[in-house]
Amino acid sequence: MKEYAYYPGCSLKGNAKHYEESILPVFKELGLALEEMDDWNCCGATAYFSVNDHMAAAICGRNLSIAEKQGKNIFAPCAGCYLTLKKSNQFLGNGSEEAQKILASLEKANCSYHGQVEVKHPLEVLIQDVGLKTIQSKVQNPLTGLKVACYYGCQLVRPFTEFDDPDYPETLDKVMEAIGAYPVEYSAKTKCCGGSLTGTMQEVGAQLNFVLLKEAKRKGADVIVTICPLCQFNLEIIQDKVARSFQEKFAIPILYFSQLMGLALGLNKYDLGFKRSIIPLDPMWEKIQRGG
Repeated sequence: MKEYAYYPGCSLKGNAKHYEESILPVFKELGLALEEMDDWNCCGATAYFSVNDHMAAAICGRNLSIAEKQGKNIFAPCAGCYLTLKKSNQFLGNGSEEAQKILASLEKANCSYHGQVEVKHPLEVLIQDVGLKTIQSKVQNPLTGLKVACYYGCQLVRPFTEFDDPDYPETLDKVMEAIGAYPVEYSAKTKCCGGSLTGTMQEVGAQLNFVLLKEAKRKGADVIVTICPLCQFNLEIIQDKVARSFQEKFAIPILYFSQLMGLALGLNKYDLGFKRSIIPLDPMWEKIQRGG
């Protein structure tokens, strides 16, 4: 199996700590012990590219340089980090005059980069390196009967489409099937959650989240599983507000896919970050216990 440098980004050290608490033990169980990248820095998130393209690519380039010196590819669980690092990697390798200027700047800062790093998301690693058969063979507690809405969000499969379909991706659905859960036909799986709009244009953000929650409820999902800290945050933190605004009852847990994987692989549920959930999980525990 390939070696990866784990890039947590800012969210997995803060509000998405439960993502880190589950992703690391899950991949260790699957035979991939992840070592955190040395001295990593913020990727700038997607917003930085609208402020200063040059600086945004440069700060991502520094992370790429660190991974290259370690001789490893980058493992980036956060969809925003994945996108910015991947976008910068492509840009720095396109041979343009601007890219050459940034590479020269990195060289002066002792952060030379020669384009030898790939940026991978955990789902990509699960499908291409680990394999669904291996995942199935490791399952000890299949999540039989648990209905999940697999929410990919905007950034994982667009604009880069190397490992899944940009309009109706299925990798997360396949992983959930491999651990025994039932992925519902979730047509909203790539619709936007509003991103930072929930804090700037709250009515617009609430409307976008309502669409996602309503569709999951309509399809009978017990939980929504996601791969993005901002998506998870939005769908969970304003769920009560959305329910009040649209006069619709919602109580849908918003979990990271790695948390459910950890349960299925037999890891201790108390070590997988479930205590951080805001939405009550009792109905989910009851359904898992009785097997549907």
